[in-house]
Amino acid sequence: MRKNNLKKIRESRLLSKSELARKAGLSPLTVDRIERGYDCRMDTKRKIIHALGYKTSEKAKVFYD
Repeated sequence: MRKNNLKKIRESRLLSKSELARKAGLSPLTVDRIERGYDCRMDTKRKIIHALGYKTSEKAKVFYD
């Protein structure tokens, strides 16, 4: 399990899991799993980072690893 700020950031932007998933091109289930700390591929992290409006270089704002 890995810690991340995804849920906090998503909620602060008033996005539902489904909305973020749609923006990132992922399933809501994938977003839920990542929020709960399950690991994911780098490509999936990149999609989430960009969907939140961050640059890839700002990944530490969302993912701690």
